[in-house]
Amino acid sequence: MSVAGAEVARFGRPIKGPSALGGDARRFFHLTWTLAVTEFKLRFFGSVLGYLWQLMRPLLFFGVLLLVFTQFVKLGNNVYQYPVVLLMSIVIYTFFAEATGGAVGSLVDREALVRKIHFPRMVIPLAVVLNAYFNLLLNLVAVFIFALARGVNPRVSWLELPLLLLLLGVFVTGIAMLVSALYVRFRDMRPIWEVVTQMLFYASPILYVIERIPKPSLQKAVMCNPLAAILDQVRHSVVDPHAPSAAAAIGGAGRLAIPLGLVVLVFVLGFWLFNRQAPRIAEQL
Repeated sequence: MSVAGAEVARFGRPIKGPSALGGDARRFFHLTWTLAVTEFKLRFFGSVLGYLWQLMRPLLFFGVLLLVFTQFVKLGNNVYQYPVVLLMSIVIYTFFAEATGGAVGSLVDREALVRKIHFPRMVIPLAVVLNAYFNLLLNLVAVFIFALARGVNPRVSWLELPLLLLLLGVFVTGIAMLVSALYVRFRDMRPIWEVVTQMLFYASPILYVIERIPKPSLQKAVMCNPLAAILDQVRHSVVDPHAPSAAAAIGGAGRLAIPLGLVVLVFVLGFWLFNRQAPRIAEQL
């Protein structure tokens, strides 16, 4: 019988492994950064076009949607700078889908690493989110070049964008911790999250703008989704200052407590679950 098996037989529970965070903050952040940078470099290793492949995916998706929704369905009629709004929204949604989708199986995909090396387990999902942030920042360079070429003028309100992306990062990190911990025990989590991600795509103002929703009550319901609130505020602060802000669309600044509260709730729940499962993750893989 193995040492772990003997310990289970003796005490009736698995041996505790490393915690979620560890005790050394500097080591924790260094490991997260190193893992994220390494995986970012490996993604394009041996590729002739390198980063261009990462940029082509949202651009091709954007091109198809722009053609469909300006020439056939015409959701973009009378929407100021609709192409810029659409591209910005797709890039931000791509970050959300990439970070959360990549985090689902991140612990299982790195089973050999988790089993053999003693390190804070939280490093793995956070590295996935950080890697997605690298792609987002590079994609945003292309978005702003496109926006400036289309005639979008720089404004002071652009300074809101880093804060909005930070808020989105907190939301995404909470989901990443939650789904990665759940997937270790429940392998149905991957297809479930794929369905949820698709639902959020259509339930957020990406293809359409929030004021095109006919019923005010439905607008407010959509804006309770943190992703929708962030996308709408990005449009207001970066592209069109005359577009409804997130506060206006949800029915008042006080109602923003709903999406903000959901962000906090998801993060706290994700951290609690991951921190609880972290010492036993290697045993459950």
